[in-house]
Amino acid sequence: MIRRTVGAWLAICFAIVGSTQALYSSSDDVVALTTANFDRTVVKSDEVWVVEFYAPFCGHCRNLVPEYKKAATALKGVIKVGGINCEEEQGLCGQHGVRGYPTIKIFGANKRSPVDYNGQRTAKDIAEAALAEAKKKIKNVLGGGGGNEGGSSGSKDDVIELTDANFDKLVLQSEEPWLVEFFAPWCGHCKNLAPHWAKAATELKGKVKLGALDATVHQQKMSEYGVQGFPTIKYFPAGTKDRNGAEDYNGGRTSSDIVNWAMDKYTEDIPSPEIVQLTSEQVARDTCEKKPLCVVSVLPHILDCNAECRNRYLEILQTMGDKYKKKQWGWLWTEGGAQLELESTLDIGGFGYPAMAVVNLKKMKYSLLRGSFSKDGINEFLRDLSFGRGHTAPVKGAELPKIYTVEPWDGKDGQLPEEEDIDLSDVDLDEKDEL
Repeated sequence: MIRRTVGAWLAICFAIVGSTQALYSSSDDVVALTTANFDRTVVKSDEVWVVEFYAPFCGHCRNLVPEYKKAATALKGVIKVGGINCEEEQGLCGQHGVRGYPTIKIFGANKRSPVDYNGQRTAKDIAEAALAEAKKKIKNVLGGGGGNEGGSSGSKDDVIELTDANFDKLVLQSEEPWLVEFFAPWCGHCKNLAPHWAKAATELKGKVKLGALDATVHQQKMSEYGVQGFPTIKYFPAGTKDRNGAEDYNGGRTSSDIVNWAMDKYTEDIPSPEIVQLTSEQVARDTCEKKPLCVVSVLPHILDCNAECRNRYLEILQTMGDKYKKKQWGWLWTEGGAQLELESTLDIGGFGYPAMAVVNLKKMKYSLLRGSFSKDGINEFLRDLSFGRGHTAPVKGAELPKIYTVEPWDGKDGQLPEEEDIDLSDVDLDEKDEL
C-alpha cells in the first residue's frame, strides 16, 4: 500500500514537472513552433495554420489541450495546427501582441494579419473557424487574388516615386525607415518584383516606407549608391542622414519576404522610449493615450533624494525602457506628492517611494510593483505583465484623476524654503499675561 502511494505521488510529481516544459509532445498532431522555425514554417507557407500561444502554468491552456489535440487530428492533411510555448518564446509571442493565455490565431489569406480566434474552446468550433479561413483563401485565389501570397493585392500608390531631386529630403531627412528599390524599366526581374513591391508597401504602411527610383533616369543616385545591377534594394534606418547609413537588402523577392525582412529591421531600429516627467494632463495624453500600456513611476521628493539619487532611478527606468522598447509602452515619472490624486487612484501613496504602477488605459486596469524598485525587480514585474501574469485591479471610477500642471525638474538638488526673519525687538519677553 505504501509503495503504491509513493508511486502515485512520484507519478504526480513527474506530471507536474513535465507540465512546466510544454503541453504537447512530438507524438501529437500539434506542431511545436519556435522563433527559429516560425517564419519558414508558418508565414512563408502556402498552408493555413491555426496557432495557439500558451504558457505551461496557465490552467485554461491545460484545459484546452484535449480539445486542441482533437482539432489538430481532425484537420490533419487539410490545415496545419501548431503551438508556441510563450515561456520559452517570449519575443515571438510579444511580436504577435499576445497578452493572455491561451491566445489562438489563424494564419490564413494574409499571413501578416492573422485572424484572432474568439470562439468556443472546443475542437468543433476551432476546426470550423479554420475551415472558414481556408475558404476565404481559396476564394481570393480563384477570384484573381494574390495567388500564393494570399490576401488583397497592394497599391502602386503606396510605393513612393523617388528622384535625384527629392531623394535626400524624403529619405535621408526622414524620421521613418525606408526600403528603396533602384530599378530599370527594361529589367525583367524588376517587372517581376513590381507587384510584390507594391503589396509589401501596402502591408508595411505606417511602419516602413517603400520607394522606387528609376536608375536609368536618375543616374546621380545610382552612382552615389554604387548600383551595378537591377533591381538593387537598400534599407535606410530611421534618422539616416547620409549615404553611409544605407544597408544592403539581402532578403527574398516575394512580398512576404520583403515584409518579414523589413519588420525585423523595424523592431530592431525602434528608438528607446523617453522617460517623460508628468507635468500636465497634455503630457500624459501625448505619452500614453495611444500606447498599449503606460508605466508610471513616482520617485522620492527632491529634498528626500538629491539630483544624483534621482538620476540613478531615472537611469534604471531608461534601461528598462530600452529593454522593453519593442512593446512600445509609454513611460512617465512624477515626484512624490506632485500628483496626489493619481497616487491615490493607483494606490501608490502610503508605502513609500520610489513606487511604480503599470496602467492599461483601454481596459482601465492597473498593476502595482510589489518587489524592489531595481533593475531585477522591475524587470521581473514587467516580464510577468507582458505575459498576462500578475495581479491587476480596476482603476477607481474607471477614469484617470485630475493631473495637475507642475514645473518640470531643473536637474538640480532641492533647496529648502528660506525662513522668514521675525523682528522681536519690540517684544517684552518678561511680560506675563494674566488670566
